[in-house]
Amino acid sequence: MKTSRRAALALAAASLLAVAGTAQGETWPARPIRLIVPFPAGGGTDIIARELTNKLTSYGYNFVVDNKPGSGGNLGVDAAAKAAPDGYTLVLGQTSNLAINPTLYSKLPYDPVKDLTPISLVATSPLVIVAGTATPFKTLDDLVKASKAKPESINFASSGNGTVSHLAMESFQKAAGIQLTHIPYKGAAQGITDVISGQVQLYVSSVPTLQAHIKSGKMHPLAITSLQRAPELPQVPTVAESGYKGFESITWFGIVGPAGLSKDIVAKLNADINKALQDPTLKQKLAGQGADVQGSSAADFARLIRDDIPRWGKLVKDSGAKVD
Repeated sequence: MKTSRRAALALAAASLLAVAGTAQGETWPARPIRLIVPFPAGGGTDIIARELTNKLTSYGYNFVVDNKPGSGGNLGVDAAAKAAPDGYTLVLGQTSNLAINPTLYSKLPYDPVKDLTPISLVATSPLVIVAGTATPFKTLDDLVKASKAKPESINFASSGNGTVSHLAMESFQKAAGIQLTHIPYKGAAQGITDVISGQVQLYVSSVPTLQAHIKSGKMHPLAITSLQRAPELPQVPTVAESGYKGFESITWFGIVGPAGLSKDIVAKLNADINKALQDPTLKQKLAGQGADVQGSSAADFARLIRDDIPRWGKLVKDSGAKVD
């Protein structure tokens, strides 16, 4: 009886070791990788994710894009942070949920530095400051002069408190020494409608969100917030060109996984993502979304996240924005 029991235990132990050995010895990736997009389907982040993963399939990957919106992108990032660190769950994070939300939200369910493994920066995207056609503003200088003459008399809309668009304008106000009145909206659609109708004077958002309205003449572009002009709007000067040397306020997108992801997986993903980002067709597709392809080492992306948390955090605190 004892011998039979020992034999059974030995057989069970051997089976467990065999399973463990298979799992450890499998060539990664051996099954589809879930890439969480923490925003709805069809938006800029979603399109970047799908274009990148489509290209990565030619390198032997199989991705399933999983849209998990909510709480300013926090739900999707938290799901990735709490996933097993086996390389089969990743998330396309961005400035808002990796650098701004740690200060904006009083209770964030994850720590972007401690709970995630940075893999690669993917792209950056500038914003464009526009004025409604009912305003007299044709240049950034027109806006600054009018604001200094009557502080807080000029309003600007954003897609919400503590968003990149809101904080970019807070940063510009500091640079220009002016005071504007912020009108936050829940998303871009209503804010755009109110600028076009003349109820709001200014708006700031991504180039793809506003370029159709600019080209139709419904909005007048004042400046781009990146250091270089946007290819889609080459006639629009940058804020830096307009007299504010060095001014830059952009959003970025990058792939991260759960904390504890193996160095081998990070190295492979990083190399293949950076290789994919050099593809001219992918570059062109992302440019159509107002995204400038970047790429980076994992270490450089980690440094960007660490450095941007206090930088954006100061803007959040100075603006008084808070989400509970």
